Amino acid sequence: MTAERRAPLDRTRVADTALRLLNEVGLDGLTLRAIARELDVKAPALYWHFKDKQALLDEMATEMYRRMVAGTLLGPDDTWQERLLRTNRGLRAALRGYRDGAKVFSGSRFTGMVHAEQMEDSLRLFTAAGFTLAQAVRATSTAYAYTLGFVTEEQGVEPLPGERREGYDIDERARMMADYPLSARAGAEIFADYDQHFEEGLALVIAGIEARYGIR
Repeated sequence: MTAERRAPLDRTRVADTALRLLNEVGLDGLTLRAIARELDVKAPALYWHFKDKQALLDEMATEMYRRMVAGTLLGPDDTWQERLLRTNRGLRAALRGYRDGAKVFSGSRFTGMVHAEQMEDSLRLFTAAGFTLAQAVRATSTAYAYTLGFVTEEQGVEPLPGERREGYDIDERARMMADYPLSARAGAEIFADYDQHFEEGLALVIAGIEARYGIR
């Protein structure tokens, strides 16, 4: 038995193990039984720490957020546009680090106040720039929803960076849609160059916020 497996079982160790296993088996294969086997314990032992799989997913999402915050540098003199760029680029990078990362994150509930400090700082920055609190919340949550939705779709094609699912060959798609020439050509825009696609979409979100609220 390894030293890691002899370590006391706690929420952090279970979540870390689950995140590692996620990259191997994906969300559908991530069962409490599989995690217990990886930890060399019986499945009921996990219920001392998590009442069900959703509770574990909540902790996994929280840990993903902790790691994202640790890896995202926010400038004290950021403009609100720069803050949206930094936080959403950081979120995308964090989600792409895990197979089905966006699915795990979506709808999960943070298990602590890990998000409160960054949220407070961003809302303070936005309101100082002239947004009302309601506008600041709408702007930040819309950008967040864009990023989460984008990565969900992106990971449907590329579960992990450099890995592409079968069935997403752009040339084959174009041949199959030959009777719909514009739609056929659109495949190269939809299913490739995700970095550029993301940046352009985020720029559109920011431009829309500027236009809607008249704050630059």
